[in-house]
Amino acid sequence: MNFKKLKIKNSYLITRKPFIDDRGFFSRTYCKKEYSNFLKNKIVQTSLSYNKSIHTLRGLHYQIKSSAEDRVLHFIKGDCFTVIIDLRKNSKTYMQKIELKVSSKKHNSIIVPKGCANGFLTLTKDTYIIYQMTSGFSPNNYCGIRYNDPTFKIKWPYRPKVISQKDLNLPDYKNKYNI
Repeated sequence: MNFKKLKIKNSYLITRKPFIDDRGFFSRTYCKKEYSNFLKNKIVQTSLSYNKSIHTLRGLHYQIKSSAEDRVLHFIKGDCFTVIIDLRKNSKTYMQKIELKVSSKKHNSIIVPKGCANGFLTLTKDTYIIYQMTSGFSPNNYCGIRYNDPTFKIKWPYRPKVISQKDLNLPDYKNKYNI
């Protein structure tokens, strides 16, 4: 696996190196030894996201307090435009964002550090993303920012066609935290 440091501290773009033969390929998604320099906490939960339609938007989500988590997203099938926003007030990149295209064809994964929100827009239909988290989901510590929050001026490459009511009704970051 190749770990490329991104501009937000502790965030990485990972390119897995598959073994390819006549059957297809085999690719490692996680190895404690390889991840130990990039992910300090233990994975405690794994989830799968299936998105049947192109331009499906999920996010921007994060957890706070004792449920704050590092997340590893493995792009298993399809292409996505993904965003990471640094919400750590003591960070040099506080309120900055990363916008990047990731692809299962490139065997991409990303690490989203604790204290950062992330979301994605599918660029192909039938996308599959596996999430690995260092904390279990906590409804009481779940937070989100609306995808078109004017504070962050995210340049989504397409207008979302499918988005949940919950995500549509997320608050603006400034209003929620009186910034």
